[in-house]
Amino acid sequence: MSAETADEAVFVEAPARLHFGVLDLRASMRRWFGGIGTAAPAPTLLVSAQASGTLEAEGDGSHRVLEFASQFVAHYQIGRGARLRVHRALPSHVGLGSGTQLALAVARALAELFDLPTDAPSLARAVGRGRRSAVGLWIFEGGGLVVEGGRRRDRDECGPLIARLAFPVSWRCVVAVPHSRPGLSGGAEEEAFAQLPPPSAREVERVSHVVLMNLLPAILEADLAAFGAALTEIQEITGRWFAPVQGGTFAPGESENLVRLMRKWGACGVGQSSWGPAVYGIVDGEVAGLELARHVRAAANAESAVYIGPFRTSGARVWRAKLARSVGTV
Repeated sequence: MSAETADEAVFVEAPARLHFGVLDLRASMRRWFGGIGTAAPAPTLLVSAQASGTLEAEGDGSHRVLEFASQFVAHYQIGRGARLRVHRALPSHVGLGSGTQLALAVARALAELFDLPTDAPSLARAVGRGRRSAVGLWIFEGGGLVVEGGRRRDRDECGPLIARLAFPVSWRCVVAVPHSRPGLSGGAEEEAFAQLPPPSAREVERVSHVVLMNLLPAILEADLAAFGAALTEIQEITGRWFAPVQGGTFAPGESENLVRLMRKWGACGVGQSSWGPAVYGIVDGEVAGLELARHVRAAANAESAVYIGPFRTSGARVWRAKLARSVGTV
């Protein structure tokens, strides 16, 4: 027989992330990568953690949860256990940062449970994230558009947060995740970066110039046309950097087609998140957002996912609540 009991648990809900572009693949100024991005309007992941005698996990991706949790307890030399549960997962390897967001959510839940540091860099160090891009960890910590300054080759530290700006409340983002070949990850991604030729210094300088003098001012002035033009230019430049491995400026097939169509249907800014296949388009107003989403759903294959909403103003949400669990009885 079994009965239900309720123990307090820490819940962490984390947003998917959209990667808008890399700043520098040359590392000629001692810093490598850097980047810009934001939290997607949807989807989100949800995990919980409860004190327990052993370290255990259940739910979608539980093996990865255990890996991250084991790293965390080893990092802080914690002699206690925890029961972790994935209530809702992000789709894996589609360009939404599922691995980093899951790792940080697990770390944050355990940090809250064991009264340990909860700032994003500390969480990332404890679970081994942020070693290339720090966009995901700064999005986890807060909303808006983030710019991170890249990591130094001589230090094992994540790239510092350079800027965080709130988007105008009327802007809407449509995210499409085509049902197609997953983006690169793990060893394949490491190999891909090793194969990429360094971009020209002129293009690297152009991206930083566009970010500083076009993209960021356009957000502050609520100028979507200028923002969209800047974002699209950044995507096209950085997309060419990855084309030798990716097969084009955007992932060929469904992703490339949807980017082209969203631009045709009035999206002011379009692009692909990371290796894709997730792509996005930005418009002004709820009506325009719903209309763009309708077009995208009609054009995408039946198994694709489409999300729409305003840009998030906050990062991960954390709260405590009772979580029922089954226990054996006699």
